[in-house]
Amino acid sequence: MNLAVVRSGDSANWVDRARLPVRDREIATSQVRKIARLSMSVVTEDELDAMVAADRAAGRSIAFANGCFDVLHVGHVRYLAGAAAEADRLIVAVNDDGAVATLKGSGRPVLAAAARAELVAALRGVDYVVVFPDATVARLLERYRPDVHCKGTDYTVDSVPERDTVRAYGGRIAIVGDAKAHSTTELLAKIRSEP
Repeated sequence: MNLAVVRSGDSANWVDRARLPVRDREIATSQVRKIARLSMSVVTEDELDAMVAADRAAGRSIAFANGCFDVLHVGHVRYLAGAAAEADRLIVAVNDDGAVATLKGSGRPVLAAAARAELVAALRGVDYVVVFPDATVARLLERYRPDVHCKGTDYTVDSVPERDTVRAYGGRIAIVGDAKAHSTTELLAKIRSEP
């Protein structure tokens, strides 16, 4: 049986796709493809090796961005859109739960790494998402050697922690996104303070 999800109002039901009218079958097939693309975008480091190699063989440039992405907000979206504009492909490295707890403190992350990775993968312009446990992305930068390492506007080219790693392999650093006027920590504080 070839199943598809059909939505009606607030409910969704699994149905046999072959029993749907042609137009509904096309829509259902499109939805399945979108879900499959999403699941293919969140990859392991080993899977990413092969994808980066294929992109390089095809002459594509690679940009790299990273972060916690806990409670996705407009600042994250603008940062990743800016990073995507820097190259043909965008890799996003998402800190795992242990790293977020260390970086952000008690009560974080709000969302588990798998959920955060899936949300990031759903954004336009993001090609690959990998979850990593390290305190910095230096190891991943060494491994994938992206053409561009993108950081948000809370950094300068000279304050990026991995700048020496990127310069050593001949990459460049780009500061992208809008002014740092958005913060998950501030957003959570606002949510918690309202009745």
